[in-house]
Amino acid sequence: MSTTWTDAVVVARYDATPRIAVFDLARADGDELWEYEPGAHIDVQVGTAGLIRQYSLCGPPGIRKQYRLAVLDEPASRGGSRAMHALAEGDTLRIAAPRNRFGLTSARRHVLLAGGIGITPLLSMAQSLDATGGDYHLHYCARSRSEAAFLADLENHPRVTLHFDDEPPEQRLDLGSDLGDPAPGTAVYVCGPGGFMDYALGRAAELGWPVSALHKERFSALPPVAAEPGEGGEGGFTVRLSSTGAEYLVPEDQSVLDVLLANGVEAPNSCGQGICGECIVRVRAGEPDHRDDVLTDEERGAGLFTPCSSRSKSPILELEL
Repeated sequence: MSTTWTDAVVVARYDATPRIAVFDLARADGDELWEYEPGAHIDVQVGTAGLIRQYSLCGPPGIRKQYRLAVLDEPASRGGSRAMHALAEGDTLRIAAPRNRFGLTSARRHVLLAGGIGITPLLSMAQSLDATGGDYHLHYCARSRSEAAFLADLENHPRVTLHFDDEPPEQRLDLGSDLGDPAPGTAVYVCGPGGFMDYALGRAAELGWPVSALHKERFSALPPVAAEPGEGGEGGFTVRLSSTGAEYLVPEDQSVLDVLLANGVEAPNSCGQGICGECIVRVRAGEPDHRDDVLTDEERGAGLFTPCSSRSKSPILELEL
């Protein structure tokens, strides 16, 4: 599977907060951009080293002349946010067609839980639901008002509640009351930093919300989980391609994707962390050791697998490649 890229130009840039920059991008040739649904993200190739990073689209869906991104300047990042923050109006970069594994479902009601920069995909969802008359409520959490992007658009919105760490405790997010017990026909969407994600998803589970009602998107991978003794998944194993029968050894210090690419196999890939879903393939034989944070239990049960992050519990893992 090949990725479709186009050249884009920064037509506008402004600082939403001291650490969050907003970019409006248009095609360099003036043509329209691809259509997308709320919750989608794009790959962005930026910087002299050809860095590829994923950023959620936070503008209203349906506007194809421009895409809007909001990027947090993260000192501990792998270089993408610094390269993005160095961009100025008129600069060019390359972007890929949108992908979406975090879209709105056909639920009767939607609860959107955003932490920090996690507002980006949920803002697009809220804009879409406003346009279609959907029933929703957005809870937006940030450390302070000064660190909350798009505050002017959200602070007086009747379907939005703001929660800031430096304001009175009673105004902070309390999922016992702000989310409550499971409600039929209600879908919950969670996006934000790891600590926020862990709290929101864990608390929702404690309240009895079924996994099928919870939808999430992470911006960074979970810490690796070591296999239990005797469980497998550590050490080397062999990956086999169902199309040719070719076999390659995957050592302990390399991913399946690393090995495939090193041997000239055309395998789709993007984030390299098991969070975007671009590299997903199907397992034909063997027992995978899933270490991604993008596949659902149903998808794993159906044989889907992320070569960039997951491994094998069996000596041989055959992939549909």
